[in-house]
Amino acid sequence: MNSGLGNLLKRAESWPEEARRELEQLARDIEAEIGKGEYRATASELAGIDRGMRDSASGKFAAAEQVEEALGKLRR
Repeated sequence: MNSGLGNLLKRAESWPEEARRELEQLARDIEAEIGKGEYRATASELAGIDRGMRDSASGKFAAAEQVEEALGKLRR
């Protein structure tokens, strides 16, 4: 098990009962999705994807060359 996850689970043992139940339900939901073999994005995630696609189409993101130029300046 990932040490970060293991550490979190150990700390979660001291959480209030309601928080532990919520964590358990979230884990069960994730496990159920994994078992299906496919992932279904939530409405909120789909809206974020749509926003990103619109931003990309309108040129709101830097081109790879621009990113490399900026990183090059930071590395100096």
